Amino acid sequence: MSIGPHVLFDTRLHSGWRVRQRQCSFMALRGAVACALCLNVISLHADPIQSNRPPLPGFRISAWYGEQTCEERSIEGVRTLLNAPSPALMDPARPTLLVVYATPNGNSIEETMGSTLENGVDWHFGIQNVAAQIRRLREVDTRENVVVACVEAEGLSWPMWRQKHPDSPNLVRELVDSIVRRVPGAPVRIALVAHSGGGSFLFGYINGGSTIPANIDRIAMLDSNYSFEVADGHGDKLKSWLEADTAHRLVVVAYDDRNITLNGKPVVSATGGTYRATHRMIDALGKSVPFTESDSGLFYRYEGIKGQALMLVHRNPDNKILHTALVGEMNGLLMALTRGTPEESTWGHFGGPRAYSAWIQPADRVAAAITAKPVVVLPPRQPGTETGSARNLLTSLIGKPQGDAELILIRALTDGNIPEFLRNFKTIHVTAIDAAGQKHTAEFDVMPDYLSIGTDAEFVRLPLTPVSAERVATAFKCVLPTRKMVDDIYRASEVKLDPIPLIQDRESIQTFILHNGLIEAEREGKALGLLLAGAKKDVVVSNRVQERPNRVALYGWQRLDGVPIQPLTIVHRSTYVDYSHGIRLVSGTVRVDGKTMAYDDVLRDPVLNIMLSDEGPILHPSYVP
Repeated sequence: MSIGPHVLFDTRLHSGWRVRQRQCSFMALRGAVACALCLNVISLHADPIQSNRPPLPGFRISAWYGEQTCEERSIEGVRTLLNAPSPALMDPARPTLLVVYATPNGNSIEETMGSTLENGVDWHFGIQNVAAQIRRLREVDTRENVVVACVEAEGLSWPMWRQKHPDSPNLVRELVDSIVRRVPGAPVRIALVAHSGGGSFLFGYINGGSTIPANIDRIAMLDSNYSFEVADGHGDKLKSWLEADTAHRLVVVAYDDRNITLNGKPVVSATGGTYRATHRMIDALGKSVPFTESDSGLFYRYEGIKGQALMLVHRNPDNKILHTALVGEMNGLLMALTRGTPEESTWGHFGGPRAYSAWIQPADRVAAAITAKPVVVLPPRQPGTETGSARNLLTSLIGKPQGDAELILIRALTDGNIPEFLRNFKTIHVTAIDAAGQKHTAEFDVMPDYLSIGTDAEFVRLPLTPVSAERVATAFKCVLPTRKMVDDIYRASEVKLDPIPLIQDRESIQTFILHNGLIEAEREGKALGLLLAGAKKDVVVSNRVQERPNRVALYGWQRLDGVPIQPLTIVHRSTYVDYSHGIRLVSGTVRVDGKTMAYDDVLRDPVLNIMLSDEGPILHPSYVP
């Protein structure tokens, strides 16, 4: 079937940039309230329907204001949502402001982007309202395109994510670079913004090189500068970056948090908090030319480096916790993005009231979106990816250690070096009767052929170790099949091929390429994209993997009579790969009796597992401990 647009948000799934992209609509429009809001504000912009421009590559049109959205997930566990103006408003010939916004600790992308709070929606959805603030900025900024990329760390904590990844500074810079490549504009200026623990993302970026790149237009720390340290060179890098271009801007928002308490206990330590961090920044950046200080009522205002650096510290006379109020209630994001621009005084006022209320999307779709079926969309081929290079790429890996070779292949796949015909998954329909005599139906979506690298004109089916296969599957929101599913796929297949066993150099890359050529010769005359089976053994998930550690479960390679050459086996170690192994990707969600369920939940269910398993419940359908 052809995968279509669907609702993006699923807060249960937190896994992101070199890996996978999910195309999706930002929110589906439903209900009289939603329609009224949309009609009220859409008139402020050009009608997206009148545009002849297509969506950006890999983006889908959202029901909200005609915006274009897509999602990406990386093998390092970062999730990115990109939100761009409608095609009618997104003009590649104009400059573009790309806002990379790092989520705070404990907040998902959905909560960070925001919604109204009716219908019992969690209060986190009303804190920051990043989407609404960006929409307000688009309303007043007609000079350029405004695109926001909201980035979320696995585990909802950038500090924890950075601890998990020792090379996080390089990974953060690579992430930002990959996002920039997705966004058109002449030129693209980049704003790095973070709230709370998202500041760890910003300092990771700063740590990622000896200098801050010139294409970073501004850096905004919204009560998120806890990690600023002179000893780490942060001050010198920021000062050099500001002095290198008079257009560069640094904006810091904080409040006097020295004496705030929660449940009678101090919130920050004797040396912690953003008040102290801000004054460390002022001292470091103002060594040669001190910052000027003024009092604007509720805020102390510090300006330095020819006005390019601005620090605003709320006096907090009532000793309240203002951590989130600075961002949302006080319009902190809008202020930070317009400082030093023609729009600085056109959108409203820093300190409140909210200047973007008309742009907050209703919450009724948020609750529905959380339980919506995720869609599998493989990442589009990245610009500059060499075409017709599958054999050359594989040949270049000859002699490399297996781990290094597979990492290169994973990165190529997740950069979109995948044939187009694999992108349209097929739906498999199954029925079963449980022990109580109750009939059940299920549908699952599968890749029409085995995972391959290359283009429709020149590709090679890739054998991979089970752990590498699972990494790719997870990146694409997919899974590996069970033995029963392999049989169901074979029965439904439109092209059944007779297995072609080989006996020499079974583990060599040359044999991988040779075997693929033999399969293609047998497939001649059959269209690409038809559901194909019989060409490979499948790497499967199975309870048997738990019998012995570090083994790979293989099954299938059916002859034309339907009898598999390979019964379910775990004879090989998990590092063993030969030409006959195939990776079939399956969508990570299954529709059982009309209800969308996670694949793992179906396999673990004491009754419904029969839809996907002939081994009983599979409690650990993974090769990762």
